[in-house]
Order: sequence, then C-alpha cells, then structure tokens
Amino acid sequence: MASLRLLLAKPWIWSFIGALLVWLATITFTGGYGGGGMITAALSLAVFTVIVGVGQMFVITLGPGNVDLSLPANIGLASAVAMKVMDGNDSMIAVGLLAALACGMAIGAANYLLIWALRIPPIIATLSASFIIQSIDISYGRGLQIKPPPGFASFTNWQILGIPVLAILTVLFSIGAAIALQRMIYGRSVLAIGQNIRAAWLAGVNVGRIRFLTYTLSGALGGLDGALLAGYFRGANVDIGNEYLLASIAVVVIGGTSVAGGKANVPGVWGAALFLVLLLTMLNTFGVSAGVRLLLTGLIIVGVITAAGGQTALR
Repeated sequence: MASLRLLLAKPWIWSFIGALLVWLATITFTGGYGGGGMITAALSLAVFTVIVGVGQMFVITLGPGNVDLSLPANIGLASAVAMKVMDGNDSMIAVGLLAALACGMAIGAANYLLIWALRIPPIIATLSASFIIQSIDISYGRGLQIKPPPGFASFTNWQILGIPVLAILTVLFSIGAAIALQRMIYGRSVLAIGQNIRAAWLAGVNVGRIRFLTYTLSGALGGLDGALLAGYFRGANVDIGNEYLLASIAVVVIGGTSVAGGKANVPGVWGAALFLVLLLTMLNTFGVSAGVRLLLTGLIIVGVITAAGGQTALR
C-alpha cells in the first residue's frame, strides 16, 4: 500500500491513468475490437506532440510567462523547407532534416532575441513571431506539391511488432531529456531559473544564455517535428502544425510540469500526449459530431489542466 501511495503521489502517473481509462472506455464500447490497433495509432500520433511538448516543457520550466506560441508556424515552415530540400530524393533526407532543424533553431533564437532586445513578454514576442513566420511560410510554401522521399515516408510509418519506430526513438530521446534535466548543468540551470531567477543569477547561472539555449531548443524540436509530420502525412502544409499550439501546452501541464516554473516532468508529457490522442479516438468511436467533439475535447482539456494546475500549486 505504501508503494502504491508513493506511485500515486507522482504527478505524471495521473496522465497515464487517464489515458488507460479512455482506452478502456473505447474498447468496452467496441466490444474489445481494435484495442491493439488503437494503441499503435495512439503511439504513432503521440510522438509528434511529445517532441514539441518536451521543448515547450523546458520553456515553461523557465518560470511564469515563458511559453513558445510560435511552434505551429515553426512546424509549418520547417515542413515546407524539409520537403523542398529533400525534393523527393532519398539521398537528400539527412540534408532536409538538418535544414528543418536549422530553420527551427533560427526561429527559436529569433524568439529569444525579440524578448531580450525589446524587453517584451515571451507570450507577446513568440505570438508576434508566429505571424511573421506564417507569412513567410505562405509565400515560401504556396502551391508546394512535393512529396517526401519514399524512404523517409516509409521510415516515419515503420513499425516493429506493432510498435512505431518513431515512438521507440522518441522514448529514447525523452530519457535523454530527463537525464539532461536532472543530471546536467544545463537542465539544473533551467530548474534553478524557474524556481528563482535572481537566486540563480547570484549563484552564477548565466541566465541569458540558458534562456537563449532553451528557446533555441524549443525551436529546433519544432523544426524536427515539422519534417517528421511532412513525412508521416506525405507532404508539407501551412496548417500542419496548428493543433500543436494548445496540445504542446496541454501535455506539459497535464503531465505535471508546474506553470509557475522550476518543476518539470518528462514522463508526464508522454502520458498526457497519449491521453489526448486516445480521447479524440474515443469521441470519434462514439460517433460524436465534429463540432461537439471539438467542444468536448476543449472542455476536457481545460478541466484537466485546471485540476492539474491546482494540484501542482498545492504541492
């Protein structure tokens, strides 16, 4: 019992419990049909939310007001850049991925420079940047009909024993992110800044550099996500990243990261991402109309975020 109470005290466990309950409700409704396929599909789609969610988690951990609202536009532009550079050629996959990463890193760096140079809140700076990025994307990617290289498209959909390879790689990446957060100077500096920025500065933390690296990291992960989404969905699209604005923030908070900063939770990002994907699957299975589905999804997300945020504040 003591070990169970200890497990339930972990903030990230509730996101996994929520995902499990949604999955059970769905397979109960279908009489057990398609349960395995549902998990495979959830893992495939959750990957993209986890990648940007981890980047958003690092940004939010920096403290109140820190958030990256440019991710959807970043994803859209990076997807177009990756497809144009790859140009349907398998030999250009690595170059295209590097181009998408570079595009995302440039956006992330520009976000922080706006915050630093103009002394404006991150929410304003990144939102303003998103409009600029989207304008560039519309001009750059208008009419883009380039399909991903066959090898890249196959890789993004590749499965081993029903488990998506992208999910396996993202789990490894998540473990690395957790180690960096808890064991490396950079991660500890992010946590210290989020807990008390002045105390971190007095302790010798280069606050400006850490914040710059964090926004650049978030941008880079957005760029990578854009390239992978273009491969998975067989092409770039200006709107391909739209759903990841709310989702990237929701998975962070639902997963147990404090919106006040100084406390992050990598496993919870995975649980929350699976919860959101399975929730949408459940509503589709129940035959809920598109409008009602969006309304219920929004209400459930807001409710869970409010509850999770309240529990985090109490801790």
